[in-house]
Amino acid sequence: MSYVQPAAAGRRSVGFIVVVVFHAVLFYALANGLGRKVVEVLKEPLEAKIIEEIKPPPEDKPPPPPQPQTKAAPPPVFAPKAEVKVQAQPQENTITSTTNVKPAETAPMGAKTAPTAPPAPAAPAAPVKTSAVIKASSCEKPAYPAASQRAEETGTVRLAFLINAEGVVVDSKVDRSSGSRRLDEAARKALALCHFKPGTVDGKPVQSWEKVEYVWTLNDE
Repeated sequence: MSYVQPAAAGRRSVGFIVVVVFHAVLFYALANGLGRKVVEVLKEPLEAKIIEEIKPPPEDKPPPPPQPQTKAAPPPVFAPKAEVKVQAQPQENTITSTTNVKPAETAPMGAKTAPTAPPAPAAPAAPVKTSAVIKASSCEKPAYPAASQRAEETGTVRLAFLINAEGVVVDSKVDRSSGSRRLDEAARKALALCHFKPGTVDGKPVQSWEKVEYVWTLNDE
């Protein structure tokens, strides 16, 4: 015994018939090439157009400022030239003579001529000078001070002597020390007793200063 209601069985039959019809139509379309046409329609090229951007119109530029008006230069002043008529004077018959000889210049009356200066005298010749020379044989050798010898003091002293025209020492001083006052004084006193050949000027003996160096060494003792 079937429990299917008649209305429900009718709806199922209609749905089955619709499915069978849909498959039949689809099969028919595939057989006649309708599918290819649909694909070809889809394959048509698509046209793409570039739309240019619409630019806004340019802004109106302000007009240039008005140029300052320059004043026109004043017209030149015209001054009429005065016409001066000069009457030519009649030339007189004159005779002139010219010469290339220059007249001698004469001094005016009462003028005095300056006397010519005498020639300058010749400069005197420089005097010839000679230095004083010590005579070593005229005095004894300075003695080495005992205290300086024990302290082993050495050095070179430079002495200055004032020698008169007779060659005698009239004054003396230490010009440069040897580093030891004992050695300086011993050398000054001993050499001041020596005799000198005096210095000369143009061959005449004169008084002059002369410098003498003395070397103190322990090897000589």
